[in-house]
Amino acid sequence: MVELSRRGLLAALGGTAALLAAGEGSANAAARTFPATVTRNRSLAAGRHRVPVGTAPVTHLSISTNSGAIRTRTAGQWSEWRELATCPAGRDDLPAVTLLPVDPGVVEYELDLKHDSTVSEMDTVNGPALATLASPAPAVPLDGSALRRPYYSRAAWGADEKLRFTPEGVERWPVAYFPVQTLTVHHSAGSVGRDPAADVRAIYYDHSIVRDFGDIGYHLLIDPNGSVYEGRVSGSDWFPVFGPDLQGGKRPLMANAGHVVGYNAGNVGVCLLGHLSETSPSKAAIDSLVVVLAALSAICGLDPLGRTNYVNPISGSTKTVDTISGHRDWLATECPGNRFYPDLPSIRTRVSKLLPK
Repeated sequence: MVELSRRGLLAALGGTAALLAAGEGSANAAARTFPATVTRNRSLAAGRHRVPVGTAPVTHLSISTNSGAIRTRTAGQWSEWRELATCPAGRDDLPAVTLLPVDPGVVEYELDLKHDSTVSEMDTVNGPALATLASPAPAVPLDGSALRRPYYSRAAWGADEKLRFTPEGVERWPVAYFPVQTLTVHHSAGSVGRDPAADVRAIYYDHSIVRDFGDIGYHLLIDPNGSVYEGRVSGSDWFPVFGPDLQGGKRPLMANAGHVVGYNAGNVGVCLLGHLSETSPSKAAIDSLVVVLAALSAICGLDPLGRTNYVNPISGSTKTVDTISGHRDWLATECPGNRFYPDLPSIRTRVSKLLPK
């Protein structure tokens, strides 16, 4: 196993100086604020519904089903119908939810629902300012070779940490730590809007509040520009994915998250933003994914070309999968997308080539 210090982990996943500066409230942090997410909910029966957006801005729709279709209208023009699709991430066996960005200028949307559903209309851009955004780190380096892509901590993409707590101040989903066994790749199953950080905030609100996880279900997310975003809270420090005791026995301890129902403990989840059955991931996103998976493999002593006999340390459930797997290798889902999934063998090979021999 490659021995990396806590500072070495930070370098592998984000760039030490920039993250420390952001965590300490450095003057280098951009003087930009992030907004609270504003929502309103609608209950709709099965069938077809046309819903005006109204005067309050809507940036994302969370629809409590993945059965049916949606289209949107700008001034006088309807889009094509598209099927509702989702990455069925989850802490428990909860119903699937579809999360979609709404393009600027949309004045109405139409849903063809097969089941009664709840629609949460979100605005992750125009709400009241909460706090100053931290600066992203400048690169994702590995073994001295830097991939020049920003890394956004939770403070840099605008996580409203109050969402993780009840009104009484009780943490909805306390962090638990388990040795890393495997890595799983996802897609978000929705198109990417003009501001990917706003999309990450929407996923966060959707997972934390709408689906009642208590936090975002993925450990790391990657946008089409190759920028990397911190997901699930892992502790009080600035280090993503792992707990305070990085060298927890034979394998580092990761914060338990919610991305593969029944197989989360010991399973690190990395999500590419986009609907990767409709489009292929960008080169920048793939390059960042390879570097992130290589860093995680090195830190955790994983063979990216190997197979893992996974055992859930909570339930005892077992599954044999590729050590770097896709979501569909665990459960019946289209995730991480029909166009992207066939690329996983070549990604494993690229990851392997980056690791020290």
